[in-house]
Amino acid sequence: MDGQETGAEQWHGQVAVVRATGAVDMLTAPALHTAIRAAHGKNPTGLIVDLSDVEFLSSAGMHVLITTHDELTPQTRFAVVAEGPGTSRPLKITGLTDFIDLFSTLDEALNTFAE
Repeated sequence: MDGQETGAEQWHGQVAVVRATGAVDMLTAPALHTAIRAAHGKNPTGLIVDLSDVEFLSSAGMHVLITTHDELTPQTRFAVVAEGPGTSRPLKITGLTDFIDLFSTLDEALNTFAE
């Protein structure tokens, strides 16, 4: 991989981006959740979970996204970046995209947050 690790945090202004890589499954989902909570603790105006480099998103990973959505304050906008059969497809099939904003690229998500 490119040296990035699951839970790597980046900031774009007041928007926190937590990046996951590889597989988000029952073994790695807790680390992702911890990283998301750490970023949220810094009071961003927006929080994006970037799954661009994730090949497999399990139900445990989707549970982290649901929990994150439920834990965020209304003042913090939340979105997920995912493209591909291993990530965006399960999110769409399960209906999570009905209440979690999904973008195909990080730039697209960041541009929308800037509006």
